[in-house]
Amino acid sequence: MEAYHISGGRPLRGEIAIHGAKNSVLPILAATVAVSGRCTLTNCPAISDVETALEILRHLGCEAERCGATVTVDSTGASRFDIPCCLMRRMRAAVIFLGALLARFGKAAITLPGGCVLGARPIDLHLAGLRRMGAQIEERGEQIICELPAPAPCTIALGFPSVGATENLLLAALRCDGETVLCNAAKEPEIGDLASFLRACGADVRDDDGILRVRGGKLLHGCTYPVMPDRMEAATYLIAAAATRGEVLLTGLCPAHLTAVTEVLRQAGCELAVEDRSIALRAPRLYAVSPIRTAPYPGFPTDAQAPMMAAMAVAEGVSVFEETIFENRLRHVPALQKMGAHILAGETHAVVTGVPALYGEEVEATDLRGGAAMVIGALCAQGESKITGIAHIERGYSDFVPLLQGCGAAIERRN
Repeated sequence: MEAYHISGGRPLRGEIAIHGAKNSVLPILAATVAVSGRCTLTNCPAISDVETALEILRHLGCEAERCGATVTVDSTGASRFDIPCCLMRRMRAAVIFLGALLARFGKAAITLPGGCVLGARPIDLHLAGLRRMGAQIEERGEQIICELPAPAPCTIALGFPSVGATENLLLAALRCDGETVLCNAAKEPEIGDLASFLRACGADVRDDDGILRVRGGKLLHGCTYPVMPDRMEAATYLIAAAATRGEVLLTGLCPAHLTAVTEVLRQAGCELAVEDRSIALRAPRLYAVSPIRTAPYPGFPTDAQAPMMAAMAVAEGVSVFEETIFENRLRHVPALQKMGAHILAGETHAVVTGVPALYGEEVEATDLRGGAAMVIGALCAQGESKITGIAHIERGYSDFVPLLQGCGAAIERRN
């Protein structure tokens, strides 16, 4: 069984160049289905979720190739509108192909997606918005069959600014002759990146602070497009450096996308130097911050909650966490407790009392960001830790082990 073996107690010191964003490249890859011609995406991370997306595209009849950090997709030959369960179950973001297939073919057949187990993850908002557009949807257990032959211009008010629902409805609206208005749309930077990609392909998409206006019915053409940097990868390395009392320089990122995270780190006693495309962090000491409440962008990101909890486990004082986005996103707590963290947790809240040190243990990652939290805990721990379930972690972090090794971490990937 492949696992990470980590000998903790070493501060992270070094420089890390941030990769392209997982949560941006996946919806953009789905969107290429709606484009006529060849799209070239640069700055693509080498992660397993991208490979799954390329497999889905090939299944649909697209040509999809990777060369280093560049991915090329030609959807001219796309001929299928169904995605089998075996591909859908590999990652949560596969559901975004629903909107792209409707934009291209006016019909789609998918199953509920897999990926990290963070709760029930209903796609009710997605389906309600599609029905508002005039879609006919049949649900057969976990299978969803959807037809959108002639979508009508409409206004859709989302009950919650769901990122996935916003992406799906934005893509489906490309089929509509006329203007579709999405109110209370997600404001995450990855939504802006998807909209920018579509505009580069000739789409008429306007974003007005949570209100998206899409004029569809246009023939979209291919383009060359750079994927935005991964703010969650950057947040993870900043938090890891803080937890180990280290000093790192992150380059090739957008600091404005990380304001909620860097503000917590400043409150925790970290010294940060922010430039146009870089952040330097130094953490001589670490103090507890409370409360830390997840929220839609520009609030504190749910994807940074687990890594930050690992850091607060070795901070001075008491932190209170509140998770408001997913109902099952504290699954990393037992692993941190096994390492010696003092955490009292309910379904959505956790009280973390910092301890002087954690201790090496064998733990299993059950989701992407929870797995990153376990790695951070192991980097802080006295002794050696073994982390299994690393396929979850490698769904979202490119070159994870080499980058940590380059900053002085004693980490190896072994069978």
